[in-house]
Amino acid sequence: MLAIENLNVSYSHLQVLWDVSLQVSRGEVVTLIGSNGAGKSTLVSTIFGLNSSPTGRILLRGENILGLPTYEIVRRRLSLVPEKRELFPRMTVRENLELGAYVRSHGDALDHVFDLFPILKDRQAQNAGTLSGGEQQMLAIGRCLMADPEIIVLDEPSLGLSPKLVHMVLGTVQRLNEEGLTILLVEQNVRRALEISHRAYVLESGRITKTGPAEELLHDDQIKEAYLGM
Repeated sequence: MLAIENLNVSYSHLQVLWDVSLQVSRGEVVTLIGSNGAGKSTLVSTIFGLNSSPTGRILLRGENILGLPTYEIVRRRLSLVPEKRELFPRMTVRENLELGAYVRSHGDALDHVFDLFPILKDRQAQNAGTLSGGEQQMLAIGRCLMADPEIIVLDEPSLGLSPKLVHMVLGTVQRLNEEGLTILLVEQNVRRALEISHRAYVLESGRITKTGPAEELLHDDQIKEAYLGM
């Protein structure tokens, strides 16, 4: 579904990503883990056409999408749940959802979102900025689903949430995968992310340093020491 090949990204004269390669096959949850400043957000923004002059290739179902504008990437059924949610706080829940469907009809998608998050149906006339952090994250995921994607990228979906809400959000990610959605997950909660993933990559200082089955990395001594506090 998604393959990144030898991707290099620089800001001015500072190189941030170095020959990054990874792939996400249909039906997988693949997690990207790494410390703050490793380059994870740069990778996500580059996938969606938000960085200038990267080199390498980003293949979506075999088509190189590197250099395409973001709306064309979304038209190809690749969507993003951004870090910090990036909602429109003075617009209603329903208006935020409808904006996610600007590239396609939203009737069935809206029903699916309300089935997934019933509280959003109850609060669809409420301004997004008045929702709790967990509800805002539900809305961000719902807005992404409104574009009817086949593959989604979630950038730190549990950021700032309580442990109970982290469990709920990542449980939703697992449910979406079970429904057939392919997922690239960038997540700070390394243990829980690995528990719901098929495979994982470790990004350190702009380079992929380790990859393998998620279950294997969950028990890797270096991963335990660096990310699990063990």
